Amino acid sequence: MSRPAFSAARTRLPDTPALVAGVRGAVWLSPAGEVETLSLGEAARRVAGDAVPMLCHGRAVARRLGAARFPAYDVLELFAFVRPARFCLPTARGLAAALLLSVPETPEQEAVTLFAAARALLAELTASPGEDGLPVAWAMARGNWPWGPAVLSALGGGETPPARNVGNGLKVWNRLREWQDPGPEPPAESWPVEPVEARARLVQLLGADTERRPQQVQYASDVAGAFAPRDRAGEPRVVLAEAGTGVGKTLGYIAPAAVWVQKNRGSVWISTYTRNLQRQLDRELDCAYPDFRTKTRKVVVRKGRENVFCLLNFDEAVARLSGRDAIDAVGLGLVARWAAATRDGDMVGGDFPGWLADLLGRGLTVDLTDTRGECIYTACRHYRKCFIERSIRKARRAEIVVANHALVMVQAALGGDEHGLPARYVFDEGHHLFDAADSAFSLDLTGRETAELRRWLRGAEESGRSRSRGLTERIGDLVGDDPAALEAINEVLGAVRVLPGAAWRQRLGGGAPVGAAETFLALARQQVYARGRDVGSAYSLEADVRPPVPGLVEAALVLEAELSRMVRPLTALIQALAQLLDAETAELETNARQRIERVSRGLERRALRPISGWRSMLRSLEGETPSDFVDWFGVDRMDGRDIDVGLHRHWVDPMRPFVAAVAEPAHGILITSATLRDGTGDDDVDWAAAEIRTGARHLRSPPALSAVASPFDYPDQTRVLVVTDIGRDDPRQVAAAYRELFLASGGGGLGLFTAISRLRAVYDRIAGPLDAAGVRLLAQHVDALDTGTLIDVFRAEEDTCLLGTDAVRDGIDVPGRSLRLIVFDRVPWPRPDIMHRVRRQAFGGRAYDEMLTRLKLKQAYGRLIRRADDRGVFVMLDRALPTRLAGAFPDGVGIRRLGLRDAVAETRAFLAPAGAKREDR
Repeated sequence: MSRPAFSAARTRLPDTPALVAGVRGAVWLSPAGEVETLSLGEAARRVAGDAVPMLCHGRAVARRLGAARFPAYDVLELFAFVRPARFCLPTARGLAAALLLSVPETPEQEAVTLFAAARALLAELTASPGEDGLPVAWAMARGNWPWGPAVLSALGGGETPPARNVGNGLKVWNRLREWQDPGPEPPAESWPVEPVEARARLVQLLGADTERRPQQVQYASDVAGAFAPRDRAGEPRVVLAEAGTGVGKTLGYIAPAAVWVQKNRGSVWISTYTRNLQRQLDRELDCAYPDFRTKTRKVVVRKGRENVFCLLNFDEAVARLSGRDAIDAVGLGLVARWAAATRDGDMVGGDFPGWLADLLGRGLTVDLTDTRGECIYTACRHYRKCFIERSIRKARRAEIVVANHALVMVQAALGGDEHGLPARYVFDEGHHLFDAADSAFSLDLTGRETAELRRWLRGAEESGRSRSRGLTERIGDLVGDDPAALEAINEVLGAVRVLPGAAWRQRLGGGAPVGAAETFLALARQQVYARGRDVGSAYSLEADVRPPVPGLVEAALVLEAELSRMVRPLTALIQALAQLLDAETAELETNARQRIERVSRGLERRALRPISGWRSMLRSLEGETPSDFVDWFGVDRMDGRDIDVGLHRHWVDPMRPFVAAVAEPAHGILITSATLRDGTGDDDVDWAAAEIRTGARHLRSPPALSAVASPFDYPDQTRVLVVTDIGRDDPRQVAAAYRELFLASGGGGLGLFTAISRLRAVYDRIAGPLDAAGVRLLAQHVDALDTGTLIDVFRAEEDTCLLGTDAVRDGIDVPGRSLRLIVFDRVPWPRPDIMHRVRRQAFGGRAYDEMLTRLKLKQAYGRLIRRADDRGVFVMLDRALPTRLAGAFPDGVGIRRLGLRDAVAETRAFLAPAGAKREDR
């Protein structure tokens, strides 16, 4: 695309048409106001020519047209430039709402809205350009950003850039302040929170005008017990609290937590499983900290490094732009604007809009976080401005830290940071603790993991974007000519060659492995393909470890021996670094000392610990797997292509290490959820299920138990229907059922699937008919939008439908008519894999399967009613739903089994808007 000429008018729009693409056709609006209705094919032909249209979300429009990405004036990109670190829905309606414009109702009106939104944004930019607006705009214009000329004109940028090197405008690190290290905090005191104090604080948080809910008051009183002082080491005060939907559990536990931190001058970590709830928690904490500056100081959202913007990665991405006209300048410019405005640098679920990652490409945003463990800590030139280091230090002084289960468990498994572990935890979404622990405390001897270790120790050995520096570059200047350290480094670098090197995947697939690790992995892959089920499918495969194929045990023992030879030089290097710290303690600068300490901890955590576990796994192949664990071989696949292969080890009961690493060192823990207990009808059995899933049965002292029922009238507000005349294995019948049920509800439908392939098959069949009826259909794994953004659009647009899988089922909050119908394609039985087979035997056989399935149904059903005036229908398209799973639904809610025709009629009548004729049965 040629670079457009600059305009002298400050807010003049580009002379270009607007394009809105639907499922069946497109609208093309000229700058003069002439409207054309085009087929998708005709629209694709126009954008493939010289036309550069104005649109909303270019990647999604290109997918809708079946076209490659094309040049366009994407109004979302302009929004991201003008309003960095601020969110809007990535639709014309969303732009209109954010900019206080008239909300469009038709595709033609949406096209008009694009012009209006662009005009408003350019005018806003002229009125408030921001300190870095002009230099960033010049860098993006040099990258052929279509909006470049209009933005420069709005900023009064003139004909030439203000600086010779326009790339300097992207150097956002020059505009960031350094963090300060305040030093360690004194330990917290141990005063309890009395129930009356929790209730009083709850009243204060709710405000005088909020109606009191007795269930919420009861809940706050009950969970205050988690903030009592413990009496014995290793015996924390633990409360398991189930709170039905509508109780208001978030403010219910924030109240006693806020009392505790003020009485004891300590901090409480509130951990969640989903990013959606982290965002919700952050908003809810505004009640406790209404002053923004106070909240910024006392509330911190913590995430792992793989979620947080890395300045060094961004620095190196900017450096790669020099010397060529790179389109990456556009994406990096938008990121630079965001980085200067962000609250905490969180690129995954924070104030970095999910749709911006979609627009720029997931590869770019992933490259700008530390997903591969390449952080070089104090050796980084941006260390004093690092977002993650800033959040770590803020968390040490904060009153409330909002984290996630994975971060809490990994930190606990590694012994915490130099300031130890938190003493008080709240685990919301507690029904996910088992899965989070299962992931955190597992061990994987795979091609990817071993290749990553080699790269971390040796540095990048192939051309590419990896900046991994290896041991020599990381500490070579510090050890100087110390003979012991140099000898240990050289031995480590030699020994690590046994691990997979560059292009290991190609060698395994081609049957030409190099070295002991690749030889073992090739035989593991052979066993999976020889023994696994459905090896011709596009999905991941697995196989038991016994009996082994010929040569596999021998290869395992050879690899174990090679790994054992890595241990001695790694241990020697750690000892040499410790001696260096001691011998040169008077001469070492603080930065050098910190670098040495970081490398020593890294060698222990990233090398010695996993190697020890890998060796144990390999030795077990010759004998038996320890009874606490389950081992299997797996091949991870994506779109029918192998991406990883190896040996996996999980705890049969991952709550054992959770209790040892997280619970026993803590003083108090609240584990809460709307779905902690099973629904068998036997209270003892139901609480026993909660204790299995939370690890409470492994505690030395029993937990306190609390169950507060929902205030909602579920029998009146909901219907549960099982359709008996649909063949669940016939995609046409299933799609037809979804189509008719969604049309009967008039939108607001959530379709849940247990397989992505079935989701896509249904979408292909029903998207057109729904669009013709004025019902928009969104879908995970189909739309070019991240899951969080899909849910945001679904929540905001009342008559939209959404298809999704587990990530959509759990933890979303969509009150009102936006979610009034849930349709499950089939009973969500546990996946019958090797790990589940072992756990099924350990935890009760069929009863364990039914418990897991009831909890999934219970969680899904709980999405329907979020407010007292909500109404909803839950439909199961699988006639095989057993009656014994009915405990997933609240008391008094009956299950009606009927044909599709009657289910459609029931849905239409029950969900008729207020004022329309409604026939309740």
